[in-house]
Amino acid sequence: MLNRDRIGTFVAVLLGTALITTFLVLLTSAQPRVPERLAGFPALVQAPAADNRPDEFAEPVPWSPETAQALLDRLSGVPGVTGVVADRSFYAQPVLDGRPVEDSTAGHAWRAGSPLVDGTGPAAGEVVADQPVGATITVLTGSGPETRRVSGRSEWPGIYLPESEAARLGPGVRVLGVAGTPDPEALRAAVGDSGVVLTGAERGRAEPQDDARVRWIGMQVLTATAAIAAFACLFLIASTSAYAVDQSRREIGLLRAVGATPRQVRSMLYRSALLLGARAAVVGVALGALAALPLASVLVDGGFEPHGYHVRWQWWVLAVAFAAGPLVALAGAVTAARRVTRIGPMEALRTAELEPRAMSRARWAMGLVAVGGAVTAGVAAAGAEDVRDLGTLALLGAMALIVAAVLLAPAVVPALIRVLLAPLSGITATLARESAGAAVRRTASTAAPILFTVAFAVFVTGTVRTSAAAFDAERVAAVPTGQVLVPDGTPGLHDGVAGRAPLDSTVYLDGSATVVIGSDEVTPGTALVSSAAAERLGEAVSVTFADGSTERLRVAGPAPDGPFMSDLVLSRDAVRQHDPSALAPAVYPAPDGPAGVGARKASPADMARRLDAEDDRLVATFTILLLAVSAGAGALAVANTLLMASRGRRRDLRVLRHSGATGWQVIRSVALESGLAVAIGSLLGGTAGLIAVAGSARSLGEQVGTHVPVLISWPVIAGTVLVCLLLAVGAAVLPALRLIRSPAATR
Repeated sequence: MLNRDRIGTFVAVLLGTALITTFLVLLTSAQPRVPERLAGFPALVQAPAADNRPDEFAEPVPWSPETAQALLDRLSGVPGVTGVVADRSFYAQPVLDGRPVEDSTAGHAWRAGSPLVDGTGPAAGEVVADQPVGATITVLTGSGPETRRVSGRSEWPGIYLPESEAARLGPGVRVLGVAGTPDPEALRAAVGDSGVVLTGAERGRAEPQDDARVRWIGMQVLTATAAIAAFACLFLIASTSAYAVDQSRREIGLLRAVGATPRQVRSMLYRSALLLGARAAVVGVALGALAALPLASVLVDGGFEPHGYHVRWQWWVLAVAFAAGPLVALAGAVTAARRVTRIGPMEALRTAELEPRAMSRARWAMGLVAVGGAVTAGVAAAGAEDVRDLGTLALLGAMALIVAAVLLAPAVVPALIRVLLAPLSGITATLARESAGAAVRRTASTAAPILFTVAFAVFVTGTVRTSAAAFDAERVAAVPTGQVLVPDGTPGLHDGVAGRAPLDSTVYLDGSATVVIGSDEVTPGTALVSSAAAERLGEAVSVTFADGSTERLRVAGPAPDGPFMSDLVLSRDAVRQHDPSALAPAVYPAPDGPAGVGARKASPADMARRLDAEDDRLVATFTILLLAVSAGAGALAVANTLLMASRGRRRDLRVLRHSGATGWQVIRSVALESGLAVAIGSLLGGTAGLIAVAGSARSLGEQVGTHVPVLISWPVIAGTVLVCLLLAVGAAVLPALRLIRSPAATR
């Protein structure tokens, strides 16, 4: 049976395991997915991977048309192969009601046998799209808008053109679909070193790199959120379990008085923690697994996961989440049980129930170790060369600081009590001061979830605002003055609106994908290189273009400066010839007249915001998610801990009533003591969070080469503290009201 003294631990384990389950399920569900148009092929052959870092999401090095045709011929002769199809992808975006369709920017080659909802496959000048059959639509391509008739509707995303026209817009081939029942080893023998054979779940590696990037972003978000959820689980369950054991000192004293040995008492407490944790974990895992379903849709809508992402329940994930509950509950009970069972029977039964000293040697040692961990993480963050490493180290440092603040809090709680209540006088303040001071451990325990909540609110909002300010300054400095023509609902500007503006494209140097600019300032057969890349590239470069063809270009001089330049600048005509999907990032200065479809005019400040608008939106959503997890878990823990503390103080409140205190005086004393716990937790948590943000700002300043101020979202912090205060006072006062109204309270 769950009595009132154990239900708090039950709730903490339930909430903790629910959080862990939800984010572990979401994290492990983020797996590569085979594109719909390729799902019907039992085997895929992919071009060789680019020699780039995985987090650069470079597309494979394309085959030239000759290499692709030779591979197709060889694969067609493999026993069991009934057909081989070249998959082509290129920029093609439909325009509806004068606006580009923002979530449809990819075109592909149509093939016989593909599923149709209505109509037929496309002929010359036609397209299969998600539009009524017979309608005429405008399709944007790299060279400009084209008018096409819709011949059919497909279940697949994107738009589809005849093979001949798809080959014109997407001459480079990176994937071949193999139909039939071939032996994978025979396919590998036919392909050799020219590509990679993918079968089964491996076919997910053929997903578009844009989807891979979105999935990677989602992995970072879910990993960070899961880390905070795990920390919240460990922190809240362990502290609640330890607090519950401390509250049972009188019962333990009774057991000792009737002959129970410390070992027997500890064994009983351990079994109780395990059983209670297991029962709560069953409910928590079930709730967490169900909560993952609506959150999966939120992740897709928020741009943290690609379309097609869905929840996958795996038994080992649920088992890990289930095991976390009882194991952490046990860990929280171990330290407290060892400490409590060292107390003698008569000492534990004393009416005064004076606490032992607030800071034990073990607590001092663990607190100082946590401080050392925070310092180590800060030093490592200062030397980090990558922003992602900086973020990870900053999070680890913040966690270590929070743990240190919780462990060392009893050492400063008495001083904080005197300082915070010094301006107050009267019987209510005296009662609150003496009650909190006589039970330093209890005061520190009730302040712990508030400390956790406020610290993470300060750290999350401070880190986001501080880093955003640093990157905004860099952005604005890089953008020229004057009006700029920028994309509007499209990934770039087509030639119809950009004219002869420089083009963005991707080429491969020694197998490594590199972004280049195609400019009219460069003559065909030559290249311009930046001073930073001149020594590395030499006097000539061998370039593999987007269509798979390779040319050796002479380096004719240095690349010009400008906001839209890169390390390698090629002839614009050469880029357009080899990459029909190349788009211009912007046009500066903006030409006179209307902007045209898919473009708009913007000021430098607008352009600076647009450059990272999507990243800013993702960061804002990420911030809300982190705050919801950390502040939500912390707020629930505040209410849970204060309810446990109030139930444990029933006898103290009765003594106050017997001593002549009125019901209103008791309520004010309880409310003031709860507010005191909130103030202590807010001060310690805010300090820990500010130290963590200040360390991140200094490390970020080293990376961007300028001073980065510490910025905190004070309205969010104030709101967080206010919510904690309302929950804490409510959780403490409501049980006290019921108690003083009870006839037993006045007897």
